[in-house]
Amino acid sequence: MRRILCLAHLLLLALAVGCTSQPTTATTEDTPKATLRFKPPFNNVNELTSRADYERYVAHYWNDFRFDIGDDVELYSSDELYSAFAQYVMLIPANKADSLLRGLMRRAHASRPVLNLFADMAHDILYDPNSPVRNDEYYIPILEELTRSPLLDEYDRMIPEHTLHIVKQNRVGTIANDFKYKTSDGRSHRLHAINADYTILLFNNPGCEMCKQVIDEIEGSAVLRELGKKHNIVTLAIYPDEDIEAWRQYLAQMPKGWICGYDEGMLLTNDRLYDLKAIPSLYLLDRDKHVLVKDGVSVKQVEEIIKRGIEL
Repeated sequence: MRRILCLAHLLLLALAVGCTSQPTTATTEDTPKATLRFKPPFNNVNELTSRADYERYVAHYWNDFRFDIGDDVELYSSDELYSAFAQYVMLIPANKADSLLRGLMRRAHASRPVLNLFADMAHDILYDPNSPVRNDEYYIPILEELTRSPLLDEYDRMIPEHTLHIVKQNRVGTIANDFKYKTSDGRSHRLHAINADYTILLFNNPGCEMCKQVIDEIEGSAVLRELGKKHNIVTLAIYPDEDIEAWRQYLAQMPKGWICGYDEGMLLTNDRLYDLKAIPSLYLLDRDKHVLVKDGVSVKQVEEIIKRGIEL
């Protein structure tokens, strides 16, 4: 089950890095190991008033970090660096993210301890399902740099290679992976066989509190109900795990009119067709099964994208 971090808290942590002027070295009794402080190029992100300011800020963001520090990277405050990394990925423009993040990881190759630090921060900020700034598209170039890193051996590369395969599945704009599912009557069906203007695909588990919340939001959405009067919107709820009896017992609580199915043999997980490390997982597909929303939990986002598509 997903646990959602407080976005405001993370943003405040991130912005705190850029909102106070701090010396580059400091020692306190409370944090004896944190003898090195990180200072972004601007004292306050509110000072950024033009595109040139932002580009300069992003280009020089990590200048104060000592990439050559090696094992002594532990002297930096972990909390401070994580907040700084979160702020960085929120500020970099999408059209430059690939080159900037690749460049950052190449600088991190100064030593294995530094590379490990940036790999861990990238995972937790950009890929962990609890992170409110999770972004697979930003994580892909980082993983690609890790999979060809000269500092990693073939065994070390197995994890980023596996993760890279997963995050490249069902990217926004691509056609969603087709799969077979079974309904309670024992019949088999396929995702791509659904005839609908939009398909809301929800991976859920019985007894999952947040799943119930998302289900109630979809079912109770006045926007989706109104849009559904003129456009065929189908909701497909898939149970991806193995306790089929628990799924059958829960079916009575699912909204009428939904298609409810299960993944027989857990092929979705075993064949790595979808990223199911966190449940619930919400997708929105168009008529041709192009992905419009990937692995989300926001029903409001689904509403907005369907409205936008209809208006176009």
